[in-house]
Amino acid sequence: MQAIFETLFDIVYLITVITLGILMIRGNKGRKQYLLYGVMAVALGCGDAFHLVPRAIALCTTGLENYTAALGIGKLVTSITMTLFYVLLYYVWRCRYEVEGRKKMTISVWVLAIVRILLCLMPQNAWTSADAPLSWGIYRNIPFAILGALIVALFFRSAKASEDKPFHFLWLTVVLSFACYIPVVLFADAVPAVGMLMIPKTCAYVWTVLIGYNAMRGEK
Repeated sequence: MQAIFETLFDIVYLITVITLGILMIRGNKGRKQYLLYGVMAVALGCGDAFHLVPRAIALCTTGLENYTAALGIGKLVTSITMTLFYVLLYYVWRCRYEVEGRKKMTISVWVLAIVRILLCLMPQNAWTSADAPLSWGIYRNIPFAILGALIVALFFRSAKASEDKPFHFLWLTVVLSFACYIPVVLFADAVPAVGMLMIPKTCAYVWTVLIGYNAMRGEK
């Protein structure tokens, strides 16, 4: 039952975000923010596919324990593409609210992203091992959480100040995604049921993508 439900859920998710991303790339009509948004959505879907596809195959065949290496590599790829997702979202913020300058802010975003990616690439993560250390799961997610908090603050303030109704709740989608993701990082190995939080986390990302797509359609 889990295999069927989770596989169908993941298929719908991947098709949805990648399709919406392609539609934004093709239909942005020179509006840079939606081109970036489309690339962001495609990167999200393609990156997650590296983890979700092997997971679906594992669930429907011989089990997760026989796909440890593939799942680990998939998690690594997903970790990197998710980092790029937030970097692109930062540039969406700059385009949408016509932000000029703010070099220190841009440098901070890139430093956090690069540190996160470097931490993900460290061999101590033991991505292909069944006993990957929790400590490194925490280390690599510290700059990621700070980056997410920064994005939340930027969109919350800008959307409120400009009364931007289409993007009014974008900050909330990021908060929800991290609220579901952090417990999984900390407790999923000890309490497997916590892994179910990845479902609302995934829904939060779909909501993020839909906000951009609906905003683009609303401006036509």
